[in-house]
Amino acid sequence: MQSLVNDLKNLGIRKGDNLLVHASFKSLGKVDGGPETVISSLIESIGENGTLLMPALSYETVTESQAVFKVNETPSCVGALTEYFRKRPGTLRSLHPTHSISAYGKKANFFTKDHEQDSTPVGPNSPLSKLRDEHGKILFIGCGLRPNTSMHGIEEFVTPEYLFNGDVTFAIEDADGKIKQYLHTTHGFKGWEQRYDRIENILDDHELKKGKVLEANCYLMDAQALWAKAFEKLKENPLYFIDNK
Repeated sequence: MQSLVNDLKNLGIRKGDNLLVHASFKSLGKVDGGPETVISSLIESIGENGTLLMPALSYETVTESQAVFKVNETPSCVGALTEYFRKRPGTLRSLHPTHSISAYGKKANFFTKDHEQDSTPVGPNSPLSKLRDEHGKILFIGCGLRPNTSMHGIEEFVTPEYLFNGDVTFAIEDADGKIKQYLHTTHGFKGWEQRYDRIENILDDHELKKGKVLEANCYLMDAQALWAKAFEKLKENPLYFIDNK
């Protein structure tokens, strides 16, 4: 565990950080203690005043034909580590049918509350939008820069032609078992390949750091710089971050 903590510190993670993590657990190599060791190391790295966030996206199972989201039960579809974190005691999860975020730490409630009030996946109440406002960081562990969910929030400001798919009424069940109906505009991307790795061409070395955590190649990104510079690039060229399939 200490080697994990040391690697995270060397990459630039500090006590008090609000940290969103996209990760491939397998990329780390053999980790004694499995996912718990990774999560515990991340929590130790940011300390008691920090907050750890991970995506708990469910767009594969919560669809127009199966439009029910249960915050306590609906699994994350973006990796084993995110699912472990979602179910870990003390973790909170935002209420959103397809793009929920899990959080643990000092500001977990702040980050996760009110997400259901947004009519899009990454609106102003999304934890990802709040991460930008709280000067947060985004860590990519062994997964490259493509799985960058924050980019959707930036795209929602520019509304490029590929982004939105249509409106769906979802049933959302909260932690107390109460169910409400919400109308959400879903994302599309049909026929397009997301190329969010191109952000590496835009951010400077202070805004995007590279390093190793155990065996994984990692990136640590400044959330505010991402939102600011990616927004300017999308205004200039709305198709910069996608390719035709």
